[in-house]
Amino acid sequence: MLLDNKTAVLTGSNRGIGKKILEVFSMNGAKVFACVRENNDSFKSYVDQLEKKTKNQIITIKLDLSNEEEIKNAANEIVSLKIPIDILINNAGIIHNSIFQMTSINKFKEIFDINFFSQALFTQYILKSMVKNKKGSIVNISSTSGIDGNAGRSAYSASKAALISQSKALSRELGIHNIRVNTIAPGLTNTDMMKNNTTKNVIENVLKDVSLKRLADPEEIANAVLLLSSDLSSYITGQTIRVDGGM
Repeated sequence: MLLDNKTAVLTGSNRGIGKKILEVFSMNGAKVFACVRENNDSFKSYVDQLEKKTKNQIITIKLDLSNEEEIKNAANEIVSLKIPIDILINNAGIIHNSIFQMTSINKFKEIFDINFFSQALFTQYILKSMVKNKKGSIVNISSTSGIDGNAGRSAYSASKAALISQSKALSRELGIHNIRVNTIAPGLTNTDMMKNNTTKNVIENVLKDVSLKRLADPEEIANAVLLLSSDLSSYITGQTIRVDGGM
């Protein structure tokens, strides 16, 4: 298995792409710190079943990226266990739809706080363990929107573009510590968040220009994250990989 004897920290573990990354990582031998905003009964049941199926430990961590104190507490809880961290996946994020003129500065700040600033802070805390171990892989989940820009999503696109730029800079800083930093930019993916924030008409129009003529399955995104997290990508860093079906 690709992640045998590795420990991963994953944000946004309870739905969509994050939930599938949790499953794929656990199936591939990883111990996972599954960070979620709310550890409800449904997620607890899912984790219990996944642990029994894979025989790999999943430690649920409460993490609300809108609360700076909780970010610190969650990171401290992880680091205090003194388990070497091999992989960090910054997957959690929010989306917002409105044209630029109708997007308040407060909404811009909210989007950036969750999608960029809070993830940067969390990464700073977790990095202490990774730098100490002189190895690791960080994968940030951005979006093709952060590369192409999408009308009606200026705040979201900008926040995801910032994540891509920061990842490149961080890869240069951390290479000396044998820590790789890469970004995955998914295209349209069959998740509730995508469907709840993208009209059927927009989806149909986009798919006309997608080479594979379909949405991505969350597992296809998770498999790309798996590649960048494993030793198969040991000489890949500072890259942004589009997983978009040929958009």
